[in-house]
Amino acid sequence: MSVMISNAAPYGRELFLRYGDECITIRRLARSQGINRVLIKVHPDTRVEALAPREASDDEVLDAVRQRARWIYQQLRQFRAQNEYVIPRRYVSGESHYYLGRQHLLKVIETLTERQGVKLLRGRLEVRIRHKRPDKVKQLLARWYRERAGEVFGRRLDAMLEQALWVSERPPMRVQAMQTRWGSCSPQGRLTLNPHLVKAPRECVDYVILHELCHIAEHNHSERFYRLMGQVMPQWEGIKARLDDMASRLID
Repeated sequence: MSVMISNAAPYGRELFLRYGDECITIRRLARSQGINRVLIKVHPDTRVEALAPREASDDEVLDAVRQRARWIYQQLRQFRAQNEYVIPRRYVSGESHYYLGRQHLLKVIETLTERQGVKLLRGRLEVRIRHKRPDKVKQLLARWYRERAGEVFGRRLDAMLEQALWVSERPPMRVQAMQTRWGSCSPQGRLTLNPHLVKAPRECVDYVILHELCHIAEHNHSERFYRLMGQVMPQWEGIKARLDDMASRLID
């Protein structure tokens, strides 16, 4: 195993990890001030990122990468295996789309008299539209998922707050599409949740909300953060693994 550093690139410095016969590119990004730990992320699209404090030396970042080298390699293998079976959606009748962990058959209905929109009826997602254009079907579905996400996330946030005894008042919440995160918590305690998360099982929604609520008490991924997470959701690691496994099927 060896690690190399490239010259600084406009979008961030690149590290190169050689593990076995593979050379893995890792992009170094800056973490928020006051957070000392290097966070390594492997995304479903096989991007690898190392989020490190600006003041951290390259050697310190490389040490963190070396320590997680086996895990990085295994995550990449897992995501590549999953992506082999992911078929890009065409937004036509007969496709399968997720909502709260269940698959629903898509039915596109062309109509000039009924209002355009999406309805969930008897296990089917029915999209009524003026003309059968895939881009328009995708747009209507995205709007429907966002509306459902706002409703579902609001209800589950209220339920999870009963367990988050360290939160004194209901935090503000918004729904916003993100490419690399299911959720985030700002330093001021505002939660942002990805609308694609509403496609996952309810326990996965609860996990992400609890994760972000834990950040109100511990804003970094410290030992205290994981201890708190384990107290409110002892089985969180298994739920996280399930959500990770579904990511490539849930996000377009």
